[in-house]
Amino acid sequence: MKIVVLDGYAANPGDLSWDKIASLGELTVYDRTPVEKIPERIADADIVLTNKAPLNAQTINSAKNLKMIGILATGYNIVDIEAARQKGIPVANVPGYSTDSVAQLVFAHLLEVCHHVGEHTRAVYDGQWVRSDDFTFWNYPLIELCGKTFGIIGYGSIGKAVAKIAKAFGMDVIAYSRHEFKDEVAQYVSLDELFSRADVISLHCPLFEETKGMINKDSIAKMKDTAILINTARGPLIDEQDVADALNEGKLGYACIDVVNVEPMREDNPLLKAKNCTFTPHIGWAPYEARVRLNDIVYDNLKSFMDGKPQNVVNGL
Repeated sequence: MKIVVLDGYAANPGDLSWDKIASLGELTVYDRTPVEKIPERIADADIVLTNKAPLNAQTINSAKNLKMIGILATGYNIVDIEAARQKGIPVANVPGYSTDSVAQLVFAHLLEVCHHVGEHTRAVYDGQWVRSDDFTFWNYPLIELCGKTFGIIGYGSIGKAVAKIAKAFGMDVIAYSRHEFKDEVAQYVSLDELFSRADVISLHCPLFEETKGMINKDSIAKMKDTAILINTARGPLIDEQDVADALNEGKLGYACIDVVNVEPMREDNPLLKAKNCTFTPHIGWAPYEARVRLNDIVYDNLKSFMDGKPQNVVNGL
């Protein structure tokens, strides 16, 4: 089996080993692959592994030996899964590997908003504490989470992990999902009720046509002006211009952003000129421990496919 990794650097910048996957066949790893180079690089591949390098119908159909596509991630919107299904090519993703890491990042952002640790650290280094007339000072409003309402949109594994942490902070947890549920941690509510009640809104739903741009001028109008919006899911879930406008106009309290519509982020992204916005560069999935799990599950996906028992297949094959 000839195995080609199109964009391996993000998942493995050198601190992991490809040896397990290499044991399954002839492995070629590219750190990055420009879109125009994809057909050439997978022309004679049996298995293609991709993280963000897109595989559209034309590219899939041009790869005559292709037998399986593996995603080095959970989301699979970069692959035309229907085109793969029509050719009998299973597409396998990696669910669950980053659940705890993403949940952790949600609260890294939230606690930064609550205490502004980074800004207060800089203030101390600038000498403001040394020059202070009092034993204490703060340059930003400080927020206590206990008793506030945490709203979760999308109640899968990550949403549930986030709910448990929010509950541990003493927060009232509410959640909206496509399917109504009963849960000891979170109360199921409608989307409109979540928008109106939540002090914190965290996005954990997949990117589908119906969820694209779900956070926009209209949905923001239903929120509290002090609401904190957190997006560690997919950039296109929010209308970036509408969120930026709401932040600048005081119609939204804070936005905590790990993902944007176009990545890497462009200089003209309107959020860069918005007030009260914290950023991380799509790192929710990236702690070392999570990437080790990712690598192990990718290996298991390939081995299961070769043994005739494909797993984690997302296109019904």
